Amino acid sequence: MTTALLRRFGGLLLTLVISSFVIFAGMYAAPGDPVTFLIGNPENLTPDKIAAVRAEYHLDEPLWTQYARWATGVLHGDLGQSMYYQQPVSDLLSSRLPMTLTLVAMASVLFVVIGVGLGALAALRRGSALDSVVTGFTTFVNSVPNFVIGLVLVAVFAVQLRWFPVAGDGAGLTDRLYHLTLPAIALALGSIALISRVTRQTMTEQQTLDHVEAARSYGLTTRQIVVRHVLRNSLGPVVTMCGLVMAGMLAGTVVIESVFGLNGVGKLLVDAINTHDFPVVQAILLYMVIGYMVVTVAVDLAYPLLDPRTMARSDRS
Repeated sequence: MTTALLRRFGGLLLTLVISSFVIFAGMYAAPGDPVTFLIGNPENLTPDKIAAVRAEYHLDEPLWTQYARWATGVLHGDLGQSMYYQQPVSDLLSSRLPMTLTLVAMASVLFVVIGVGLGALAALRRGSALDSVVTGFTTFVNSVPNFVIGLVLVAVFAVQLRWFPVAGDGAGLTDRLYHLTLPAIALALGSIALISRVTRQTMTEQQTLDHVEAARSYGLTTRQIVVRHVLRNSLGPVVTMCGLVMAGMLAGTVVIESVFGLNGVGKLLVDAINTHDFPVVQAILLYMVIGYMVVTVAVDLAYPLLDPRTMARSDRS
């Protein structure tokens, strides 16, 4: 077990190092030169001015030297200075991160509760009209892009019915949750379809196994069989998929925050790309990679708690 954990930790560390270098080096493959944005007025683009700006931001150093400087700063909690906002990147992220995390949390609750619920209903009523309705609904929702869903929700529930605000962050927890309702629904709908399908497929397979037939022969009620045997043994794959979807939502907020005008990390990433604010882009992409890794590790740690047989197999190996 200890060897497996060390191997996993080493793999995560290697992945993080490679990802960080790709993120840092990828900025230099992007079109445009950040110096032109830093100087601003085209009349000031003299060779001396360009050289001075490059020296100030260490853009005249070799790529490996710049990466080493940036990585060392990240390890010490210094994500650099924003070229556009002229303030520490860590301050920018700390002011935008609560909005994004709240949005992801709300969307996660929605897709887990509704997705697992719909999948369970479809599995228990397999072949019925309800199963066809759930499958058709999830297929349709999964085929529509998030930004289209967001625009439709804004047009119907914000503009026409006026049940929700068109845009904005909200003031205070209650008002913020109210403002984030439509964005969370738009972010969660596609994930609801995916989780529903995984739940339906897994529960359908569990219902055909021998231990379920044995439970029926012992006279257990349908509810007891579903809760104790079918749903419980289906949680492993479902929780794994929920974790992967939740981690992927960190990147999905880019589109949703832009559609609903939210001042989160996703919107900040779009603005930073448009202004060639390299330090901000690098920090946000690194945060998304770390967030994805944290969620996947948490799922791996939770899996043995849901299915003790996994821990037993790991101990034997």
